[in-house]
Amino acid sequence: MKQWTTACKDWQKRIVAGRPLIVAPPLFQDESDAALAVFKSLRIVDAAGSPTFGEACEPWVFDFVASIFGAYDPESGKRLIREFFLLISKKNAKSTIAAGIMLTALIRNWRMSAELLIIAPTIEVAQNSFKPAADMVRADEELADLLHVQDHYRTITHRTTGAVLKVVAADNDTVSGKKAAFVLIDELWVFGAKPKADAMIREATGGLVSRPEGFVISLSTQSDAPPAGVFKAKLDYFRDVRDGKIEDMKSLGVLYEFPKAMLESEAYLDPNNFYITNPNLGRSVSREWLEDELKKELAKDASTRNTFLAKHLNVEIGQSHRNNRWAGTDFWSRRAEPDLSLDSLLDQSEVVVVGIDGGGLDDLFGFAAVGRHKETRDWLVWTHAWCHEGVLERRKSIAPMLLDFKRADELTIVDDELADISAIIEIIDTINRRGLLASVAVDPAGLGEMIEALAEIDITQEGGQLIGAPQGWAMMNAIKTAERKLANGTMRHAGSKLMAWCVGNLKIEPTATGVRATKQNAGDAKIDPVMALFDAVTVMSRNPEATGPSVYERRGILVV
Repeated sequence: MKQWTTACKDWQKRIVAGRPLIVAPPLFQDESDAALAVFKSLRIVDAAGSPTFGEACEPWVFDFVASIFGAYDPESGKRLIREFFLLISKKNAKSTIAAGIMLTALIRNWRMSAELLIIAPTIEVAQNSFKPAADMVRADEELADLLHVQDHYRTITHRTTGAVLKVVAADNDTVSGKKAAFVLIDELWVFGAKPKADAMIREATGGLVSRPEGFVISLSTQSDAPPAGVFKAKLDYFRDVRDGKIEDMKSLGVLYEFPKAMLESEAYLDPNNFYITNPNLGRSVSREWLEDELKKELAKDASTRNTFLAKHLNVEIGQSHRNNRWAGTDFWSRRAEPDLSLDSLLDQSEVVVVGIDGGGLDDLFGFAAVGRHKETRDWLVWTHAWCHEGVLERRKSIAPMLLDFKRADELTIVDDELADISAIIEIIDTINRRGLLASVAVDPAGLGEMIEALAEIDITQEGGQLIGAPQGWAMMNAIKTAERKLANGTMRHAGSKLMAWCVGNLKIEPTATGVRATKQNAGDAKIDPVMALFDAVTVMSRNPEATGPSVYERRGILVV
């Protein structure tokens, strides 16, 4: 029984040193050699001089191709590594390499009438893979006799086996019922913004169940927005496989991205480091062009700069890439305590302030509990959000991301107009019955139903437990207090990915009298849970005491 690993635990050292990111050699060398012989002979017609892959490519390309085809066991007819993921910067010949790999698979395939698919998110992207493949066939007389190209159908048919390589712009109709043995998905990041992409990809790859020789390859650059949906799921999974957190010998990822330390220090802005995510630097990628473009982007707005960083340097876009971001953003990820739950916050706290914000049918309903630690007096933060299912339709661009947050149990999607209010009231009542609640701080606008529901559990303005938190410029003290406590480490949070996204969406605008918090982009960028946090900070900064039932009442003892 062969033993191998698809992990590359020392990838950070390897990628900086320019060493291979694939640790294990091909499992079946003869298969690898035979496939490489085909692949290396294919011509890149649109490159200067129309060189072959063998003449034009860097070793990393051959390592990747060798691993794919060298994983096939000719005796059993099974491919031992079946899923591959390549994350690489734009213009590193990704689509051309995809064409070469799938053409090699078409030529090497033995199954009669086999289906091979290249799935692209748009017709334009589909053409980026089909045209190089068609050109490779026409540039070689032997291949032109063996393979039949039909441009109007974007198909290439093997005249002997009847196998067909088809390049499709993906939707459920184009991939439904396919029985493809070999599937390549190009620009996976685009599928991340499509709510039904996961189902579509499952449909397209379902044929591998009965075709053990097959493979699935996903290719992508980074997304120009925070990763979401099927792209985020694949990215996270293959990172864990690479890092050895998940042992999956049937999956292999090659991810050209900057090590964490280089991201934190913004070392990716140094042209001397461009090679890290551009292994084709000096071939299909011009360092001089990258330098010139980076200079232009640094003088522009952060939104366009993000696109450059994501596409050409493979930098994952997140909280730290906004030039008008909240100052607390730079410290947010450092203060995460993933084990902090609402229950553990309540156990550790001597007093709790709840903040509430949002709640419209087009918004998130943000909830934040801020507890003051019994011993250290540090602030502990736990957040959650609710939204109505209609938001998934009205805000389709963020629907995959919201579904990710739901799966992480950080967001609850409701179909009952009052279900979110009921859930929030239940949490507040629990905190109050434990004698920990100081108050509930709210944005007074549009919270009529919530205020009525709070009154039913005796949380009222007259009783002193319901407080209208100042908004706009008047919230400046809470904003500044939160960022200072994040900076000095006296405020820690549960590490919610939803909250990290909302923090990244926050924009700080100067006003005549101070600053105010608003959204980076109207509509789709949600910040309600962060605003709920600021509401709670408004009260917690006043050093409140709990005003809920006494310890004797909680034990059922009547004091006269």
